[in-house]
Amino acid sequence: MASLYLIDGSFELFRCFFGAPRAQRADGTEIGAVQTLFGTTLALLREATLTHVAVAFDDVNLLEAREPEDTALIHAQYDLARDVFAALGVTVWTMSGFSADDALATSAHHFDADPTLERIVICSSDNDFAQCVRGARVVLYNRIRRVLLNEAGVLQKFGVPPERIPGLLALVGDKSDGIPGIPGFGPKAAAAVLRHFGRMENIPLDIAAWQELNIRGREKLAATFAERRQEAIGYRDQGIKRLDAPVTRELEQLRWLGADRQRLEMLAQALEDESIGQRQIHLRDA
Repeated sequence: MASLYLIDGSFELFRCFFGAPRAQRADGTEIGAVQTLFGTTLALLREATLTHVAVAFDDVNLLEAREPEDTALIHAQYDLARDVFAALGVTVWTMSGFSADDALATSAHHFDADPTLERIVICSSDNDFAQCVRGARVVLYNRIRRVLLNEAGVLQKFGVPPERIPGLLALVGDKSDGIPGIPGFGPKAAAAVLRHFGRMENIPLDIAAWQELNIRGREKLAATFAERRQEAIGYRDQGIKRLDAPVTRELEQLRWLGADRQRLEMLAQALEDESIGQRQIHLRDA
């Protein structure tokens, strides 16, 4: 089975930073996150179905944590994080003017038409990527929980099909993308409204039209939506992934051939970690 795995590098760096112990080089540079990132990426590359792979990073200036000190420590490991993927033979996209999310969505959309691929796996725990899922071909993989979502899984989890995910998150909110949502709308009510009426533009402003919906507080929700309709549409549009990011369009360029021996040696020196050279890692031909 030929499968393309698409990785959100910025997210992986963040989750390793907040989930791994701190560690420093001899010069005091923080490297704890990238040490862990190396191990988690190596584990992903051992997935039996992975044949092609790419990782996207946001512009470093857009990476912000809650605490300024954390932001500085993450920034300090940004270049090393990209070096980890490059050393392991993964194609690296560093975005400017587009987000890493846009890069992954663009690539998934583009290669969905490639008959030589059996599956495209978007590696992320962000709910908004559910909009990119298509059947059992383009799927969402939460590596933290080891949960794979196909289109049926999206419908079961969220109550709406993939194309309605931006609308759902516009109503209920999405902290990861700074979308506050519309007051009063919980996941079940929002899903019921979108299943019944479809696109947000088709949701009636007349409260009477909501009477056939079996949801609690429908009159108040109808009034709130009528008042804040344009705001909700704006949030939805904000959450729609772009499909025109500048990413590799030739599948063969994303084929994983193994790690780069020279880059691994340089990475081992940068991380002051001799164990890297002792790991069982498939190396590409010289």
